[in-house]
Order: sequence, then C-alpha cells, then structure tokens
Amino acid sequence: MSRTVTVGLDGSQESLTATQWAAREALRRAVPLRLLRAWSSEDPRTRLVDPATARGWGERTLATAERRLRRRHPGLDVETRWVADDPVEALCAAAEEAELLVLGSRGLGGLAGFLAGSVSLAVLARTRRPVVLVRPHDPLAPEEDRAGGDVVIGLDVSAPGDEVLAFGFAAADRYGCGVRVVHRWAVPALYGPGMGGVLPMLMTEVADDTRRALDEALAPWTEKFPDVPVLRDCRRGRPAQDLLELSRDARLVVVGRRVRRARIGTHIGAVTHAVLHHCLAPVAVVPHD
Repeated sequence: MSRTVTVGLDGSQESLTATQWAAREALRRAVPLRLLRAWSSEDPRTRLVDPATARGWGERTLATAERRLRRRHPGLDVETRWVADDPVEALCAAAEEAELLVLGSRGLGGLAGFLAGSVSLAVLARTRRPVVLVRPHDPLAPEEDRAGGDVVIGLDVSAPGDEVLAFGFAAADRYGCGVRVVHRWAVPALYGPGMGGVLPMLMTEVADDTRRALDEALAPWTEKFPDVPVLRDCRRGRPAQDLLELSRDARLVVVGRRVRRARIGTHIGAVTHAVLHHCLAPVAVVPHD
C-alpha cells in the first residue's frame, strides 16, 4: 500500500465534488492525491469509441482537474492515472494501493459516469480498504458546509470492529472535532402469558449490558485520542433511521462492513446500505472482520 488518497474522476459533478473533498483529505493526511480515470471498451456507452480517442478524452479530463487543484491547493502533490480496464477491477486495485478511495455519488440508486448501477456496490463489497462516498455540492466552494460538524460513527457493539473506530477517531483528530458513537438496541421478542411484566426489567438489563459493551469497545480509542470529545449515543431505536437523522449535521458518517466471503451478492449490510442510499454527509465505509 502506498500513502495516497485516490479519487475516481470522470468529469461529472459528482466526481468533481469528490475530487475537492479528496484533495482536502490528502492535505490533512500529508499524502499525495491520485486522480484515476477508468475506461473500458466493454462498456456499451463507449463501445464505439476507439481506445486512442478515449485516452485523449480521459487525459484531458485529468489534466484539467489537476490544473484546478494545483491552483487551489499549491502545496498538494497531485498524480494522475488513466487506466484501460474494467471499472470495478480498476477501482478495487486502486483502493488496495491507497490509504483511502474516494468516489462521487448521488446515492447508490442513481450514479453517473463509471459509477453507474452496480459498479460502486461491487467496489464496496469487494475491497478491504476504506471507501468514502461524497454527495455533490458546489465544487468551487472554499470548504464544505459541514466543517463544524462531528464525526458520527455507527457501531454494532456485538461486532464493533476496531477498524471502524480507528478510522472514525483518527478522522475526528485530523478535523479537530468530536465523535458521536451511535448504537441502537432492541428488546428481544417475548412469548407466553404474563411475559409483559418482565419487559421493564428486561429493557433495563439490555440497556445496562449494551452501555457496558460500548464503554469496553471505546476504551482503547478514548485512551489513544484523549483530545477527541466523545458522545456516547446508546439507546433503544432503529439504527439506520437514527443515523440518517444525525447525519444532517455530521461532518462525516462512518459505518462498517463485515467482510464476508460469498460466491454471489454485494453484502454490505442493511444499515450501511440504507445510509449510502439516503445520507447527505460524506460516508466512509470501513471493512472489518
């Protein structure tokens, strides 16, 4: 792995917004920014374009973006790469080489350019590196509107994943903001006569156990990042819905993806899938075991 932030670029508004976000992230991390343009002759939209023409278009797009970035961020080290390969393969390979892969998104229901349809889901499902999806706004704005927000981390205490917490706390430390760690629990189903009287006691027991599990999961990271303010948001509720509500003011939303070895499917989890569809803030998807 090389110390770079890589962003997929196709000239669309979504990818331009992602490029600006990635540039700021690369500066904060003090690493180069790599602009990646992928093209495939198998794509039905470009099947009639010969490789030389496609490469010319791609290199002009990369050069224009590079000039703009150098004017706006003189201290940023910018690299460009044009790749004639399947977009999923190219993006997954780029993710494995980088600290972070950044993609532009309208939401997974309607993407533009080489992120059309299942490509972005396939990348998210296959890579073992963090990927950030960024929604469009004015790419010429001096800074994102969410500069004052916190990093919101959606956490499952039954399988918290150190990678998710490490990413979220490190991001908050770079941004100089706090983290809000969100966990939602539900009461197990009760069956049989007279079980309703047990419900209050069961709710108290589940709440106490869940808070203890959350404290245990956070302990190493609050110790490692003592200057990062932490808000524990642990209560009964629906995780996807509450994460989306909290994301309105978030600087970044961080969610995990359990690494599953399956022959078919794009297993990213129901909560993560819902957040990717509807969240307005940038979303970091962090794979974990």
